Amino acid sequence: MTATDLPPSLMATLPGHFYTDPAIFALEQSQIFEAGWFCAVRAADLPNPGSFETVQVGRESVLIARGRDGALNAFLNVCRHRGARVCTEDSGSVKRSFQCPYHAWTYGLDGKLIAAPNLTGMPDIDRVEYGLTKVALKEYLGYAWVCLEDEPPSFEDTVVADVTNRLGGSTEIDAYRVDELALGRRIEYDVKANWKQIIENFMECYHCATIHPELTEVLPEFANGFAAQYYVGHGAEFGEGVQGFTVDGSAGVDRLPGVGEHQDRRYYAITIRPQVFVNLVPDHVIVHRMFPLAPDRTIVRCDWLYLPEVIESGKDLTRSIELFHRVNLQDFEACERCQLAMDSRAYARGGVLVPSEHHIGEFHDWVRGKIATPGGTL
Repeated sequence: MTATDLPPSLMATLPGHFYTDPAIFALEQSQIFEAGWFCAVRAADLPNPGSFETVQVGRESVLIARGRDGALNAFLNVCRHRGARVCTEDSGSVKRSFQCPYHAWTYGLDGKLIAAPNLTGMPDIDRVEYGLTKVALKEYLGYAWVCLEDEPPSFEDTVVADVTNRLGGSTEIDAYRVDELALGRRIEYDVKANWKQIIENFMECYHCATIHPELTEVLPEFANGFAAQYYVGHGAEFGEGVQGFTVDGSAGVDRLPGVGEHQDRRYYAITIRPQVFVNLVPDHVIVHRMFPLAPDRTIVRCDWLYLPEVIESGKDLTRSIELFHRVNLQDFEACERCQLAMDSRAYARGGVLVPSEHHIGEFHDWVRGKIATPGGTL
């Protein structure tokens, strides 16, 4: 099957091996996750000088820590002496420095080499030059985004542009004050599927009437199979009688003060390539971060964010969190079911996209363009 064999209503997908081939996954790691901006940690998770988290970005372990000046810094988690991993814990806090457990080379929170056995006997060593390898970092929407490239792509033309293009304006996201919200709940999902399966699922609602009964009760227009969340500037409207974005349509919590009347009682979904989803509703924000670990395994961390005073008040958030938790479970089960067939001879040349999924073709083109090799075939 080729694109020219298909009727006008259908478009070809990526072939199955794009979801299982270790060589393609290696290209995605180097050309997508390591070459672009990657949403690594929530800034508020590192509240004090010395707070740190290690994150897998493509093939690299990245160490992100808050410095003594209050700023976040990111480094490759590799000792400059013999290449040992400096920090072996996922998260924690240190007082003043990170010490490699192999030969005790010690680095400040700014990455500078500050101590090593017999270092005073080696006065020719530049302590900055032999410090930890720094990684570019920007804060946006309350998260730290990193890029491993020596010359990172424009943050505004990639990350910010994905948000702006979806919402139809550069300031629409500001109403939600995402960087000022507090964490109400975090759930981590270990999904046995390729990261592209998860992106494609999020980008369409052709499946919504089939597997999301709770969501389509709250957002009835999702039941018609069209990806309303991908119309520029459009937010899916709550159904008649629905009071809030909750599992039973009951009232939610305090509305975010910056949300305008045109944003009230509406749900907006944003995909920020390559690994972030942002979901906006009047009283909270849901952020998904994907961490692709293998061709058939992806960790998804999902944060539910609310006004700090809502968290401090102890209000019950169960019904609010439960709606998208169920959506996540339903989606990830579907993705895993698809992943099982990616090596089938029935899917060797791929499948098809119906008209309401045609926009996924642009995502496929983006992936192909990123991992294309001169004279190579995929």
